[in-house]
Amino acid sequence: MELADLAWPAVDSLPKTTPVVFPIAALEQHGRHMPVFTDSLLCGEVVRRVKQAPVGANCLFAPMQWLGNSHHHVDFPGTLSASPRVYLDLIKDLARCFIGYGFTRLVFVNGHGGNTVPSQQALFELKQDLRDRRDLLLLSLTYWDSRGGPPTDIPGLVQTQMGHACEWETSMVLRLAPHLVSGDPAAVPEVPFGKGFAPGYRAWVMPDRSGPGHIGTPAAATAEKGEALFAYFAAGVASYLERVAAWDGVSWDF
Repeated sequence: MELADLAWPAVDSLPKTTPVVFPIAALEQHGRHMPVFTDSLLCGEVVRRVKQAPVGANCLFAPMQWLGNSHHHVDFPGTLSASPRVYLDLIKDLARCFIGYGFTRLVFVNGHGGNTVPSQQALFELKQDLRDRRDLLLLSLTYWDSRGGPPTDIPGLVQTQMGHACEWETSMVLRLAPHLVSGDPAAVPEVPFGKGFAPGYRAWVMPDRSGPGHIGTPAAATAEKGEALFAYFAAGVASYLERVAAWDGVSWDF
């Protein structure tokens, strides 16, 4: 069900245990070979496929929130970003609206790495504000984490994790909108992921890691890999939403 297509009485008549899905992504630089709308394009396609799965008929999908927390990319022209606190409050208010309408199961489906921490923090703060509401299920899921690990059955896949304008993202854009890929991805040099002071966390902005703005191995991308990745991630998100719909309203271990 598409929120944008409904009149308010139709929204009001839905069961309040209907999972409400908020796709969140970004508009930011993706190297020299990929469009700035990459994250939103890819998250949108994953969600489109989820809508076609059986669980899609039992969920309410809000429009894509394309503005993300992308301040670590603003050294590259074309990036649009909300600062972390502004972004956190924005998506917190999206969720709060539907809590006010009585809905109890809200899911951010995320397509941008920079949104991961703010989306989790927004829900964490919201839960503190509503700490006695045991019926609330407030969730954030980044789509490439939806299967609990990288795909292992896609022939020729080089990367074992999501990068940035990398093999995975370039493959998916080649499958979805190849005309938006500039030049020949096979000629784009690899930018290694590096260690980044693991297992600790190092704060970074993109020029710390990559001059051209990508991380990973775009040269290994193919449209065939892109189709397989879309199928893999859409299945993971659909399975997750099935769990949301089936939640018993009480359990933590679900």
